[in-house]
Amino acid sequence: MRTFPVFAVLFFVVPLIEIYLLIQVGSWVGVLPTILLVVLTAVLGAFLLRQQGLSTLARFQQSLGKGRLPAGELLEGVILLVGGALLMTPGFFTDLLGFLCLLPFTRPLLVQLLLNKTAVKVHGASTASSTTDDFYTRRQQTSVYSKRDHQDHTTIEGEYIRKDD
Repeated sequence: MRTFPVFAVLFFVVPLIEIYLLIQVGSWVGVLPTILLVVLTAVLGAFLLRQQGLSTLARFQQSLGKGRLPAGELLEGVILLVGGALLMTPGFFTDLLGFLCLLPFTRPLLVQLLLNKTAVKVHGASTASSTTDDFYTRRQQTSVYSKRDHQDHTTIEGEYIRKDD
């Protein structure tokens, strides 16, 4: 079963790494500074999550306003949620992963990585060399309404209402 190693890492390895790092940092700087550092990263993460979330929401609305599929913004929103959850989890390893999800210069890399992984599953061929915009364009082209009843296979973009005579 392929999903078992992922759950094993999440539930066993990550907490062990967190405990190890907390003990090491605690022995180096002391217990109280370690606790304050964990709380500080959570507060900083909440601030960054709010700022980046509002920015992503604005880009999402702009994409909708231009009639484009906001797939990248949706993926960024998911990555922001995961990053926020990781930052609210006490520990330094999860904080590092959470900040990677929230920082504006690393998040597009994560989106591109996620798109490349899912593009292989969706299209059945590797799209590692394609850009994110190409992927968005392909996704928009495959999601338009089409009338396959006719012989000419005309594709009609947008919504329509069919009225029977």
